[in-house]
Amino acid sequence: MKPAVVPLHPQRIPGRADRLRWIVPAGTLTGTGPLAEVPEPLATLLTDGTLTRIELEGEAVVTRLGADRTWAREGPRVRSALHAALGDPAGWIPATGGAPRDDDARLYDTARAVIAGQVGDFARSHGGRIELVGVRDGVVTVRLGGACHGCPASWFTLHQRLERRLRQRHPGLRAVRDAASPTTPASLFGRPHGSSGASS
Repeated sequence: MKPAVVPLHPQRIPGRADRLRWIVPAGTLTGTGPLAEVPEPLATLLTDGTLTRIELEGEAVVTRLGADRTWAREGPRVRSALHAALGDPAGWIPATGGAPRDDDARLYDTARAVIAGQVGDFARSHGGRIELVGVRDGVVTVRLGGACHGCPASWFTLHQRLERRLRQRHPGLRAVRDAASPTTPASLFGRPHGSSGASS
């Protein structure tokens, strides 16, 4: 009997035409960040220059094309290699010793993509906007504008939508912070210490 094929869903990354995010089922792979080794035939695509980098991002694999390559031409080959490699989860070996600033850079790219996608679309559909200010030490700082600024539902949008989606893709996320709020623990979009969670 042939092993079950792991489903893949390719997703473009806004502003990064050389990259594709391949969504995989939760629990397929563990860890985040760059990889020291990947199984064949995916490893061959790194060796021959088809791909220059492969990273894990929560419930996705992010692939970066080599120079002068296009997804129209290389996409089917990358997909086939990914399908084969996902059948060998033990062969995905994470790189070690990455600097914190590298992790922040990956988190920044993830946050930008999430805000440009469904979470940002939701805010814009209600007349608001979410602007990415920066990322430092695992904390994402955003600024709310338009109808989102001062809206009582903004906590829900940031915590239940933005932060949850970010944590799915980048488990190393520490918190999401509103740039307009004081930098106190209560402003990090988790409930304040001692809160029962009941409405006031």
